Amino acid sequence: MKNTLLFITILISALIGVNSHANNIVNGQIQLYQQQGATAADPDRGEILWRSKQGQRSCTSCHGTSPRQMGKHQKTGKAIQPMAVSVNPERYRNEKKIRKWLLRNCKWTFARECSAQEKSDILTWLIQQ
Repeated sequence: MKNTLLFITILISALIGVNSHANNIVNGQIQLYQQQGATAADPDRGEILWRSKQGQRSCTSCHGTSPRQMGKHQKTGKAIQPMAVSVNPERYRNEKKIRKWLLRNCKWTFARECSAQEKSDILTWLIQQ
């Protein structure tokens, strides 16, 4: 019983640490976007962007309506890991990859690069999921 309790305590501590690290990286990105002109991040605007359509595409086209669930690329059928920090904090451990995928996915989904404000808003929403 003691070993089980110790294991659970260690596991919870590790998960909190991973989430905390991911949140710190995302918060650093949000600060960068604010330096680029974004105002205070708004998770409600982030969710609206997640669900908004550009023609036949939206973030939900590949990632699904819930960022806590697996997605599937609309064109290739490739599985996509969940976007929510609570489910997949590993996704947010590399600033370069965050910037790369926001650039690529905004261009594919909206046919343009997202603004600093949009990036800040959607990242804020995703870390709350």
